[in-house]
Amino acid sequence: MRAMKWAPVIGAAMMLAACGGEKPATVEAAADALKAGLYELTSEVTALSSTDNTTPFTKLKVGDKTTVKACVGADGKPAPELFAEAEGDKCEIKNSYIRHGRLSAQMSCTREGKRGEVMPAMMGGFKADSFEGEITSLSYFVEDGDYRMSRKVSAKRVGDCPAAGATEEKAS
Repeated sequence: MRAMKWAPVIGAAMMLAACGGEKPATVEAAADALKAGLYELTSEVTALSSTDNTTPFTKLKVGDKTTVKACVGADGKPAPELFAEAEGDKCEIKNSYIRHGRLSAQMSCTREGKRGEVMPAMMGGFKADSFEGEITSLSYFVEDGDYRMSRKVSAKRVGDCPAAGATEEKAS
């Protein structure tokens, strides 16, 4: 009778011991910083809406895809061109947090032919040689054309930076 009392406890201990033999699947640890080099970023417009009930002042439409190449510096900070919405936008990163696998960057951009600003904000995650996330842009133009846009983005390191730090952009 005494043996019957301990049977469930012994059975549970044997089951737990049997589980310990397998190695857990390895999960890639978050990187502390992005590796310097040339990155290729692809983006797709997932949402676009007017915020002032006029036609948005952007050439992009929902579903459009773009690709741009720009550098991540030796300090682990991406060039603003990687996050800019349109070719020719002049952007400056105002605030950023790029640590422990988390990437957050807020920018201010000006666009030729339009007074005001486009304010992209990137939120996502990164590994040593790649990152992905979403960029949400709001525009604040003096004239009509204000909009909100969301783009899904992913980037990967494709090599070393060219000597001049040139950028390339192409729409598809």
